[in-house]
Amino acid sequence: MLYEYFFGLLITFVVLLLAYAIRILREYERGVVFMLGRFQKVKGPGLVIIIPFIQTMEKVDLRTIVMDVPSQDVISRDNVSVKVNAVVYFRVVDPEKAIINVEHYYEAVSQLAQTTLRSVLGKHELDEMLSERDKLNQDIQEILDQSSDTWGIKVSNVEIKHVDLDESMIRAIARQAEAERSRRAKIIHAEGESQAAAKLTDAAVELSRNPNAMTLRYLQTLIDIAGEKNSTIVFPLPVDMLGSIMEQFKSKGS
Repeated sequence: MLYEYFFGLLITFVVLLLAYAIRILREYERGVVFMLGRFQKVKGPGLVIIIPFIQTMEKVDLRTIVMDVPSQDVISRDNVSVKVNAVVYFRVVDPEKAIINVEHYYEAVSQLAQTTLRSVLGKHELDEMLSERDKLNQDIQEILDQSSDTWGIKVSNVEIKHVDLDESMIRAIARQAEAERSRRAKIIHAEGESQAAAKLTDAAVELSRNPNAMTLRYLQTLIDIAGEKNSTIVFPLPVDMLGSIMEQFKSKGS
C-alpha cells in the first residue's frame, strides 16, 4: 500500500517536471532562457526543452502592440491649454534586450510616450498642432524609436488622435476664422477694383488716341440706353466731339 502511494507521488512528480520542462512557443513568440540566472540564449518558435530548477524562460510576444496614450494636459508655446491623446504602434525586435535592459517594457514605452507627447507638443503653437499633425507624429515617432532602441523596441508609428479645446477657445478660433474670411474677401474685392481701374485706364488712353473710336463708343452707349425704353434720354456730348461732328457735316455740305 505504501509502495503504491510513493509510486503515485513519483508519477505526479515526473508529470509536473515534464510540464515544466516542455514548452510550446507560437510562431510570434520567443523564449529568453536563463541558466542559473545568467542569460543563455533566445529560443523558439516550436518545442523548447527547459531543464527544471536550472533553467528558466521568459516569453516575449513579437507582434505589433497598439498602445493607447492617455489624454495629456499640454500647454502650447502660445500659452493655450489643450488635452491631447495619441496611439503608439511598436513591437519587440530584440527579446534579449526587452527582458534584460528594462523591467516592464510595455509600461516603460507608455511612460516614455506620455512625457514625449507633452514635451514635443509644448514646443509648438496651437495652429501647428491642428494643421501639422503629420510632422508632429513623425517627430514623436523618431524620439520614441531612438529612446527605446536600448530596450529592443521598434516604434513604427505614432498618431495624434484628438486635440481637445475648451469652449472659450473654440469660440475664439471661430471668430478668428470669420475675421480671416472677411479679410480675404476684402482683399479679393480690392484686387478686382484695382484690375478694373487699370483696364479702364488703358481703354481711356486707347480711345483718346482715336477720336473716331470715341465717337463710335458714345453712339454705342446711346443705342444701349435707347433699348431700355426710357421716355427721356439725357446724353452729354463733349465739345470736341460736337466740333468734330460739325466739321464732318461741313465737309459733306461743301
